[in-house]
Amino acid sequence: MTIEMTDIVKTYGMNSVEVQALRRVSLSVAKNEYVAIMGPSGSGKSTLMNIIGCLDPPTSGSYSLEGEDVSTMKEDQLAEVRNQKIGFVFQTFNLIARSNVFHNVELPLIYKGVSVAKRRKIAEEALEAVGLADRMKHKPPELSGGERQRVAIARALVNKPSLLLADEPTGNLDSTTGSEIMSLLDDLHADGNTIILVTHEPEMARHAHRIIRLKDGVIESDTASSARAKRTA
Repeated sequence: MTIEMTDIVKTYGMNSVEVQALRRVSLSVAKNEYVAIMGPSGSGKSTLMNIIGCLDPPTSGSYSLEGEDVSTMKEDQLAEVRNQKIGFVFQTFNLIARSNVFHNVELPLIYKGVSVAKRRKIAEEALEAVGLADRMKHKPPELSGGERQRVAIARALVNKPSLLLADEPTGNLDSTTGSEIMSLLDDLHADGNTIILVTHEPEMARHAHRIIRLKDGVIESDTASSARAKRTA
């Protein structure tokens, strides 16, 4: 998964006042990179993540995803890109409480029209990959926070996305459980996934190979992480 963004601007209208969330941001991410995006509240990191994830179009500028210009796509086209190429992991898990773990994970495959037998196999493999094969009949309220986040990661993986976007994935977890989730993301990156992580926690950002810091809608710095520097020394 390659990302090329050039001069991305995002402007919101609020009570007849324009707020520029992103100011001519240019960014490249290569296949199998592991990138953390950091910044204070209001810096534009969530806006950038939404544009990368094709959840929100830029006001201006160009965005190419795997060589395809997505910056001018219509909503139905963006929905197809999201379904086929991008997996999302959110801080709040976004699981269906009344459905069991297995159904939560297979849901994207149902939307995609995958057959019952095939989606059962894929969902079971995804749950096994995150260590929850024995919990697939449980419902989210019966799980710990860390287990629910693992379910969310399994759900993000079933369509075999080229890009995994994780927005504050450890924000609702204690430090030990958060470290376990980050280790799982490390493993997924080692398996060849491109990962972009939004976090305000420096300890979590250090798992990435590259840390981008935003401030007031612009990229303030773009550097190799200390962990990456140690690995390549």
